[in-house]
Amino acid sequence: MNEKTLEKLQILADAAKYDVSCASSGTSRSNVKGGIGTAAGWGICHSFTPDGRCISLFKILLTNHCIYDCAYCSNRRSNDVKRAAFTAEELAELTIEFYRRNYIEGLFLSSGVMRNPDYTMERMVRVVKLLREVHRFNGYIHMKTIPGASSELIAQAGVLVDRMSVNLEIPSEQNLKLLAPEKDYPSVFAPMRFIQQGMLESAEDRKKFRSAPKFVPAGQSTQVIIGATPDNDKQILSLASALYKRPSFKRVYYSGYIPVNSGDSRLPALSKPPLVRENRLYQADWLMRFYEFKAGELVDDSHPDLDLDVDPKMGWALRHPEFFPIDVNTAPYEMILRVPGIGVKSAKLIVTSRRYGRLSSEQLKKIGVVMKRAQYFIACRELPMQTVNELTPQYVRRQVSQKQKKAAAELLQYSIDWGE
Repeated sequence: MNEKTLEKLQILADAAKYDVSCASSGTSRSNVKGGIGTAAGWGICHSFTPDGRCISLFKILLTNHCIYDCAYCSNRRSNDVKRAAFTAEELAELTIEFYRRNYIEGLFLSSGVMRNPDYTMERMVRVVKLLREVHRFNGYIHMKTIPGASSELIAQAGVLVDRMSVNLEIPSEQNLKLLAPEKDYPSVFAPMRFIQQGMLESAEDRKKFRSAPKFVPAGQSTQVIIGATPDNDKQILSLASALYKRPSFKRVYYSGYIPVNSGDSRLPALSKPPLVRENRLYQADWLMRFYEFKAGELVDDSHPDLDLDVDPKMGWALRHPEFFPIDVNTAPYEMILRVPGIGVKSAKLIVTSRRYGRLSSEQLKKIGVVMKRAQYFIACRELPMQTVNELTPQYVRRQVSQKQKKAAAELLQYSIDWGE
């Protein structure tokens, strides 16, 4: 790698770090004769797999040149930063070289908007075409869609990549227009709808012809910036809930606003990103996707923001003590799933295990129930604990939040001691 390419890599890899919507899942692009790489069904992301493997994507911008002047973006045109751009051939070859050295297992490709959306999208499509058709790369590729790009270019990309994403960035159009005057919701939602339609048509075609090409087989995702605007959690989760109703939509990513641009009166004066709020939104998102919660149950007009001291499931349970305690030996699966400290796997095991006898607290612990939280909301064979109704929701909230803060402090101290 020559010095010029290395400099581009340093600039554009650093510029790509603010986009968090790069995890992957739901695809199984197998290798073919004469090709290299594979996208196994477990997916590729900046994370650890259940068996402990750390898997990685090459996360890069094609260019950080941008015609837009979005207040929250480090690459906005008014910023005095080093600019760089890869050619399609450079980026494709760099991806292959990194793959051959076992540095990466796939590509996450994004870009600033250079000249116009179509010009940028055409260059990005050329990168993935070179990878698939010239280098015969069959690994995972996630490509960002440029809002405002033509449907023809999106269609070309859709049969080459595994996942596509279009970032909403700001959770309300009014505030998006304030911070990014050159952007609007129609230009974002139009490619989302086109990708969805392409996926549905591809599914129908494959029912008739097994050889029909797959279109964005791993679905689409988006990113929302948290804390750059006054939008509350109710607005954010309602937007996410509406997106999840679309058959093609897989993930909404929440990115705590990082104050990269100073001196702009449109932006809040934050000293650090709202990471706790970001985490609570991810927890609430998980509840909506896997625990059958509705957005309106987690946040409403009287509680428009999530409680930062306790997790969203605990917050809901404390606001609704009338539903508790439940008897885990007789309650339906749907109610067991709503008990703090009981996950999807544990709830299924409870329903299966109770067929063979009434469950005790010790058996619940072995199943995986976190009794420190669940004890206030359940009854079982001989559970002696007082429940939320005897102790009051305020007392339980205080106890749980104190334990969580203590555990977080101990973890932080352990990390510091271990690091030294």
